[in-house]
Amino acid sequence: MQNSILERLGFDQREITIYRALLSLGPSPIRSIAEKAGINRGTTYDCLKVLLQKGIVSYLPKGKRRLFSPRDPEVLLQLAEQKQLEISNTIQQLKNSIIPELNHLKPNFTAANVQFYEGDDGIEFVLRDILSSVSQMSERKYSVFSSKPIRSHLYRPFPNYTAQRIQRKIGVRVIAIGEGGEDAELSQRKWIKTEGPVDAAYIAIYPPKCAIISLASNNYPTAVLIDSKEVSTAQQIIFDTLWEML
Repeated sequence: MQNSILERLGFDQREITIYRALLSLGPSPIRSIAEKAGINRGTTYDCLKVLLQKGIVSYLPKGKRRLFSPRDPEVLLQLAEQKQLEISNTIQQLKNSIIPELNHLKPNFTAANVQFYEGDDGIEFVLRDILSSVSQMSERKYSVFSSKPIRSHLYRPFPNYTAQRIQRKIGVRVIAIGEGGEDAELSQRKWIKTEGPVDAAYIAIYPPKCAIISLASNNYPTAVLIDSKEVSTAQQIIFDTLWEML
């Protein structure tokens, strides 16, 4: 466990072994360090140079030789705090300038805005994207068109989807095509009556995204995720208009 934590600070196994050897030896020449660590002298010297650069080893000349000394292990905490500060600064730069700047390079709509998913894993990814995206909205709600044949397949890979939606306090309005459908908390539902068979389809509208889930042959689920303000806004207008009419 200790080694894995030190690896997160950027040390490899040989550097960790040499630092541990130095801690047990105290100020020592390369030969003694190499013997204690069980690593050849050339590799030990190369690792000591890296450890010197990282600031956890120091040396003092003694005649023609150098005696290497380990710095107090507290220096590792200082390194971790420095890395934390650097990561925090990087995150802020990404949020404030780099990501907005890179987003300006994107065209308004390309094939990159359309993603395709298949199978239960793909459907679960889309459902989790709905929860994640809507959770970040100022108004935590989204809209759905859903037909009866899709319902028994939709939440198969994510059976606690509704419970998680409620836990996150996300509301949903559903226009159901055909009878039935769950009556859950934070859910409003209206129905469109139809005659004859209805194809399996589920359309979730959560601007700037729109997800379309359907069934291919043998009830194999497929999904299209469209990340487009224009498309999702148009779908939302259609939904809102129809909702008021029902």
